[in-house]
Amino acid sequence: MEIDKAIGESDDKRLRTKYNNAIFVIKRALALYSVQLVDFCSIEEVAFSFNGGKDSTVLLHLLRAGYFLHKKELSCSNGGLSKFPVRTIYFESPSAFTEINAFTYDAAQTYNLQLDIIRQDFKSGLEALLKANPIRAIFLGVRIGDPTAVGQEQFSPSSPGWPPFMRVNPILDWSYRDVWAFLLTCKVKYCSLYDQGYTSIGSIHDTVPNALLSVNNASNKEKFKPAYLLSDGRLERAGRVKKVASIKNDINSDSQKHEVLLASVIAVGDEILSGTVEDQLGLSLCKKLTSVGWSVQQTSVLRNDIDSVSEEVDRQRSTSDMVFIYGGVGPLHSDVTLAGVAKAFGVRLAPDEEFEEYLRHLISEQCTGDRNEMAQLPEGITELLHHEKLSVPLIKCRNVIVLAATNTEELEKEWECLTELTKLGGSSSLIELYASRRLMTSLTDVEVAEPLSKLGLEFPDIYLGCYRKSRQGPIIICLKGKDNARVDSAVQALCKKFKQSVFVEIK
Repeated sequence: MEIDKAIGESDDKRLRTKYNNAIFVIKRALALYSVQLVDFCSIEEVAFSFNGGKDSTVLLHLLRAGYFLHKKELSCSNGGLSKFPVRTIYFESPSAFTEINAFTYDAAQTYNLQLDIIRQDFKSGLEALLKANPIRAIFLGVRIGDPTAVGQEQFSPSSPGWPPFMRVNPILDWSYRDVWAFLLTCKVKYCSLYDQGYTSIGSIHDTVPNALLSVNNASNKEKFKPAYLLSDGRLERAGRVKKVASIKNDINSDSQKHEVLLASVIAVGDEILSGTVEDQLGLSLCKKLTSVGWSVQQTSVLRNDIDSVSEEVDRQRSTSDMVFIYGGVGPLHSDVTLAGVAKAFGVRLAPDEEFEEYLRHLISEQCTGDRNEMAQLPEGITELLHHEKLSVPLIKCRNVIVLAATNTEELEKEWECLTELTKLGGSSSLIELYASRRLMTSLTDVEVAEPLSKLGLEFPDIYLGCYRKSRQGPIIICLKGKDNARVDSAVQALCKKFKQSVFVEIK
């Protein structure tokens, strides 16, 4: 009961909420996967996968508390637990840190764990274990953000091709901050590696101390602060050594075949479709994109419907280099944009600890932690673009930029920050400045049609566009490209196709 008592006495309201939710999941699983005996006690058909890491250490103590509370409700236990009866699975690997092994065996002795040590690969070992034992559910310390968490719920059946069992994830919605708040509040032991700067522990081959915790000191020996001092929980896996693709913008490699990058603009809002609100943002955004050399290939307005947003985003993200979407962002039932974006990429909305902290600072007590819908972002594909002028970061999901602006003034600020961020971003630049020239002529469409067609063949890397402001007005010809000299050459070539000067440049 020391765990339940420590949390109950904590001033951390968020931690208490997370704890209570996790205990509810644990008690529910114990009720579902137990064979009841005549004395109200039971034979458990659940197991616990323990790997010695911080997440499974949290789960160990949650299970101890949850099991006691569950038995207390059944009048099976009035005192402390001398033995923790939930079967504990430990996959021992030759590439595991010695500190992890030592901590695991120490925990097994301290808490009387029924430890099943498996030295096979995870799948084969699990198949053998389930075949020999009546296990129907396994508790896992999986959290949102883990590579294996995609698509999982608190109760999730095992994946196709695996032996059948229920995966129970009591801390699925816990953040890095929540994990350390629990461990420190409950004052329980954890693996010593976390005090040496390790923030996410895999094997000895792919794990190093997190460089963000490095401490400068007079000696040449590098030292690190403990893991719980990492300020940004999203960077907990920064100590994992792996081949990471260079961070580039999510512009399609196919875009190299056309010099001018293509953009699509999507507005979400029933109020626009009904004519209640005039959409000034779309017009302004198209102007801004054009001013930096992008070609807007399509704009669309959608109703407040998740499927409509999903289908349009999925269609546009595959044909455009970048998709800009606005409207429908917020906590209201009609704010479906982020859910639609998530569905378009085949992921779900999940809590984002960093974004939630921004919202908490912005709207204070109105932000209710784990119940804050605005802190739910598309899982695994979201990048937050920070700027000091913005109260919350811009949201980027692969090649989709989600704008929160509700008027042109707010759009101006977001656009200014976006262009500044991307210009400073080196290889992750989203916006490039293009050379652009505009020519005006009183010639008829018939007179300029053939020369412009030939010019397009001569300069395939230059975008050519024509329009009139009125039916009887002059033709305006736009030329855009990445190379200023090439655009100038195209202008000169066009002028040479006519005997006299028939074009006036518009500055």
